[in-house]
Amino acid sequence: MIVSKITTRYAKSLLDLAIEKNQLKECYNDLIAVQTLCSESSDFALMLKSPIINTSKKLSIIKYLFEKKLSKITYLFIELITKKKREPLLHSISKNFIELYKSHHNIITTSVTTTIPLDKDLKQKVVSFVQKKMGKDVELMEKVNQDILGGTIIKVGDFQIDDSVRKQLKELKNSYNKNLFIKDF
Repeated sequence: MIVSKITTRYAKSLLDLAIEKNQLKECYNDLIAVQTLCSESSDFALMLKSPIINTSKKLSIIKYLFEKKLSKITYLFIELITKKKREPLLHSISKNFIELYKSHHNIITTSVTTTIPLDKDLKQKVVSFVQKKMGKDVELMEKVNQDILGGTIIKVGDFQIDDSVRKQLKELKNSYNKNLFIKDF
């Protein structure tokens, strides 16, 4: 709970600074790269969390990795977080920043799961459907999962439309398992 508040405050501060300096898009792209690095590189994530590695060593690693690749605001922000010994929170801060950016730009993330990749026309239909229902811009995340056997699963936040063959077969099985001779009260 406290960690969540801290990471949200840092993310909000960076968002406000990026808006003030007209570098919001650059900071967003930078923090997507940082989040990807934190997610994909367990060595980097462990280095950030390690109490054994001193701050100066962490700063030199961060400088080597980010100084030339990130915008100045983002790099200085990460450097500041490291100097304040908050670098273990970098992954969460970047996630919160991305969420705040999407909220600021009225973007909603939609996940579509199918057994085969969607073609361009179907993608556009899904985006139009969600835009019509939610009234927001849509960022479409496509997943391919052979286990659903067919159909689609659309997730928008906590809302889900499951029209997969696997779900339909499960419902059919449950209806056959129901004993018609016993009254359900």
